Amino acid sequence: MSGADAISGTPVPTPAPSTRAMERLGRGVLLQVFLRSLFLQASWNPQGMQNLGLAYALYPALKKIYPDPEALNAAVRRHLAFFNTHPYVAAAIVGGVLFHEDRISRGEEPPDRVAAFKQALMGPLAAVGDGFFWLSLRPAVGAFSAALVPVIGVWAVVVFLVLYNLVHFTLRTKMYWVGLTRGDRLVEEIGRANLPARGARLRAIAAVSTGGLAAYLALQVGAHSGGAQAIGLAGGCLGLGAISYFLVTRGFPRYALLYLAALLAVLAGEFL
Repeated sequence: MSGADAISGTPVPTPAPSTRAMERLGRGVLLQVFLRSLFLQASWNPQGMQNLGLAYALYPALKKIYPDPEALNAAVRRHLAFFNTHPYVAAAIVGGVLFHEDRISRGEEPPDRVAAFKQALMGPLAAVGDGFFWLSLRPAVGAFSAALVPVIGVWAVVVFLVLYNLVHFTLRTKMYWVGLTRGDRLVEEIGRANLPARGARLRAIAAVSTGGLAAYLALQVGAHSGGAQAIGLAGGCLGLGAISYFLVTRGFPRYALLYLAALLAVLAGEFL
């Protein structure tokens, strides 16, 4: 649909729902909602889990969307139902809720649409968030920072905090924006980001960083242990680790490798 300019009569396109919602709420309210969403788990409870945190985050926007106290009360109650997802990717759902609440207030959607939106996404997005942030990003940045300890010492802690939160806050902000502007179609945008593939690359970085640190420590132990065989023993351990990793990637049974490593350790103790 389009309207017409009051002076010239030129057709003026009606803003898309996402644009209307942003213009209606304003940057200040949108920023306030985003900052409040950082405390999503501050009021975690066994019954509703993150529901109180979600309602707290949404309240400034709901108050502006629904000037009528009764409508505001009904909107807040809608978001006191059970809610639980990964706290970082929840930003996408928070943005999507504002997208739908704006449409509900205009009579373009029924109120149960926003409840269905949350119910459909909180489980799948929790799995995506756990896989990327908890199982990929955090171990990768942690291993990389640990590998820097021999070089920069305690400053590795600062490196960890900066790198992790740079990625964390960047993705959290983008997901909030995608939810706010795309609504249900945020699934397409998150799918296009291909977080599982990126997580696999991060896990590879974690493995390389851990291996590098292990190599450094093994050589240091060998160099300071004394004896002509110490460095050779350390190098042998590293070589065994590399061969074991290669065999595991080719489907070799892990228990067989464990028994083989134990046998080699016994032999090394007997003859070295």
